[in-house]
Amino acid sequence: METDALIDRYCAAWSEPDARRRDELLRAVLDDGASYSDPMAHVVGIEALLQLIEDARKRFPEARIARTTGIDTHNDCARFGWQLWSEGAVVIPEGMDVVILTEDRQRLKRVIGFFGPLSSAVA
Repeated sequence: METDALIDRYCAAWSEPDARRRDELLRAVLDDGASYSDPMAHVVGIEALLQLIEDARKRFPEARIARTTGIDTHNDCARFGWQLWSEGAVVIPEGMDVVILTEDRQRLKRVIGFFGPLSSAVA
């Protein structure tokens, strides 16, 4: 599977209201021991990420992750920008994920999320 398709399916899992379909989407793109980290959480394994997404969807019932940029890649790494929407409003206007791909580039091994824009350099 191409990197764009992997990442789009991963984003679709966060946006999917049906738990069974969300499970299918994640299992199609994540390595078995995949980890996910953001400023508020760190989980390892598909089951743990499914629970994290379920908890997030309780807080934002109509949550939808929208990829807002192209995908930059090199070696086994990729990055992309996104927004979080819920109930027709932007909840997180700017986020970025960095992903580490498996050696064959067919699954996501690690996802590292950042909320908000990059800080300006202090001179």
